[in-house]
Amino acid sequence: GLELSVNNHAADFSLSTTLGPPVSLSCLVQNSSQAEELLWYRGDGQVDLKDGNKVNVSNICVSPVTESDNGVTFTCKLARDKSVQVSVLLDVQFPPQLSGEESLRTEEEKDVTMSCNAKSNPQAQTAWYKNNNSLTLEQNRYQLYQTSEVFQLSIIKVQKSDNGTYTCVVKSPLGEGRKDFHLIVEDKKPVFPMEAVIAAVVVVTVTVLFGIVARRDKIFKVW
Repeated sequence: GLELSVNNHAADFSLSTTLGPPVSLSCLVQNSSQAEELLWYRGDGQVDLKDGNKVNVSNICVSPVTESDNGVTFTCKLARDKSVQVSVLLDVQFPPQLSGEESLRTEEEKDVTMSCNAKSNPQAQTAWYKNNNSLTLEQNRYQLYQTSEVFQLSIIKVQKSDNGTYTCVVKSPLGEGRKDFHLIVEDKKPVFPMEAVIAAVVVVTVTVLFGIVARRDKIFKVW
């Protein structure tokens, strides 16, 4: 009948919390007739416990709670029989952490990518706007890339008409984040063709060589 409980839960459970305030976890041995040593694990790593915090009752505190604690499992185990255990999965809820603005300069005919941090819990809804209007995604001109943490917009071969302010909006039940990108498309710089340079060098070199050959008799006479 020996068993453990964590925060009065005798089976694995999920604990919802928010960023900042600490979370306390208390592990208690039930139905024990002797002193039992307890162990705590964060994921696969064992937590260091003080000597007075190991026998029959053991407490740990996660403080402050951060984004990195989301999805992490804390497990209390019986030292002499690790199969006796109870796990807690932390469900840390937080709004999108997105703000600010960025200026981008590029030339016509080049590609440009704008990237936003879309990380939140619960996962947020995302959208792109241009000059405060919903962006119409033209096929073969715009590409969207999205994961649970990143939201990207790529414009292929930008044109002068692409000038403007693009806004990434990320909304979740806990809040909203947005970031502006001021895109400036400049005239394409003229590029002198390398083939023409090579051809000109070859022509000049051949002309000089022919000139030397044609005048070799006069050159030898001078010397």
